[in-house]
Amino acid sequence: MQPDLVGLEISWGEIKRLTGMKSKQIYRPLRLKTFTREGVKTLIASGLVLLNYLILAIIFPSYRPLLAIIHGVVVLGLGVEDCYKIVWSLKHRNLIRIIDDVDRYNAILKAIDLNDELEAIGNTQVKLNQREQVITAMQLIREDLIRAMKTERILRKNRKFLAKHEDLFITNLTALTGLQISDRSSVQGRLLHEALQIATHVQAELKQLQDQHSPEDDGDNKSFSS
Repeated sequence: MQPDLVGLEISWGEIKRLTGMKSKQIYRPLRLKTFTREGVKTLIASGLVLLNYLILAIIFPSYRPLLAIIHGVVVLGLGVEDCYKIVWSLKHRNLIRIIDDVDRYNAILKAIDLNDELEAIGNTQVKLNQREQVITAMQLIREDLIRAMKTERILRKNRKFLAKHEDLFITNLTALTGLQISDRSSVQGRLLHEALQIATHVQAELKQLQDQHSPEDDGDNKSFSS
């Protein structure tokens, strides 16, 4: 990996530190298919627990009541955990969409690194002619993504905090727009276009967070420009 790419990736460890959320705490992506898949997994796990109970109940008939209680608690725990994850995921849609943007961001970094490797072995046709612009765009997006995750966590914990920290909603979208390349068919053009899409989406998520958590004053919501 080239020196200018080192440190740009946003790892799950960093996401956890910034959001206070564990990867196993949510369901992604936010689709019915995802919830259905996880629900089926829970049903299968519950079925295995029941099968385990039946086997043990046959082997140790005198302990059936105790076994029933233990296995019942396990099945109940699986169901409660599943429901909790679904409710938490639906309640924090903004955060999940921001994390989806982090995945897209990291994918662009991987594409740049792959281009570097191909160029290093002689494939000059994949060279990024305006590499500095692309890296600058990625640095700006990284700042926006980190700001977005910090903002979501703060608002999740303290809605009134917004009134004193309007700067949390300022993004680098304007600066990124200035970095656009007219030739989108080029490698750097496609990368910058994808980067701009991520930046635009992050700004939209921050705007939604602002609208959702703006403190009320005499029944009217205050609004701040992002």
